[in-house]
Amino acid sequence: MRDQALFDKIDLHLIRVLHTVLTERSVSRAATRLGMYQPQVSAALKRLRELSGDPLLVRSGATMVPTEAALRMIEPSASILRAAEALFTPTRGFDPQTATQTFRVAASDYLDPNFLPALVADLKHAAPRTRIEIHPLSPDGHYHARLAQGDVDVVVGNWLQPPGDLHRGELFTDEVACLVARDHPAARRGWSADDWLVAEHVAPTPTHPGARGVIDEHLEGLGLARNITARCAHFGLIPAMVASSLLVLTTGRLFCERYAGRLPVTILPPPIDFPPLTYYQLWHERSHGSAAARWLRGRIKACAADLRQER
Repeated sequence: MRDQALFDKIDLHLIRVLHTVLTERSVSRAATRLGMYQPQVSAALKRLRELSGDPLLVRSGATMVPTEAALRMIEPSASILRAAEALFTPTRGFDPQTATQTFRVAASDYLDPNFLPALVADLKHAAPRTRIEIHPLSPDGHYHARLAQGDVDVVVGNWLQPPGDLHRGELFTDEVACLVARDHPAARRGWSADDWLVAEHVAPTPTHPGARGVIDEHLEGLGLARNITARCAHFGLIPAMVASSLLVLTTGRLFCERYAGRLPVTILPPPIDFPPLTYYQLWHERSHGSAAARWLRGRIKACAADLRQER
């Protein structure tokens, strides 16, 4: 009887607050993500503490950390939310004009600096009541786990060999190019493969531990390695670094072209043959049949195609 009485006090909204508070490890950040006022989240957390008989979040220095009991609740609460989405979304379909859910896209800005701004504008125009979160491909979170847990809906990027355990859709292909300062020696006299390898290269910070990126993966397959002397987690800042140094950025031509007219830089072909860069969107089986997720993936594909047509 007690179990039934306890169950009757729990609703789906409370589960959503629980999962968000535990993953954000902050009442204020959870409130922002949920679109609620902080006192509302604090009141819900108080109810959750009473129901669980556990403090759930405790202070550790200047931060909050989940208790052991709370850590065990993260995956079950995520599973409940996924099941609720799967239960109702296919039944009622997806109407972008009335939808109020949150879309979460993990992507770097190396595809095209115009891609993410264009995507957000498109989603807000087509589905004005939805919320949109753009997550980085950061070193502290592997996208496989984030997709499986429902922390993100789609991951956008490029891979030499896309992971076979995720669904994927090709967005477009691009050729590899090098961006250098306009007065770089290679811009005047050209370069050989040896010149390119020993030049000072700048590369993005790895997206997760052990990641090398498609350029270095291909070089490793050839038994070669370039001289990376600078790394930056903010890809959009790298062209400005290149413009005022001897650094070499090797990436997609589309990305380089966006800066060629704005900065004192020039685009050079690499003296080593690279396969085309193929950009994909990846998603997990958990959202494969979701009407809302299918709509999101369609908007991502259309947005990428529009940017290619602008060239």
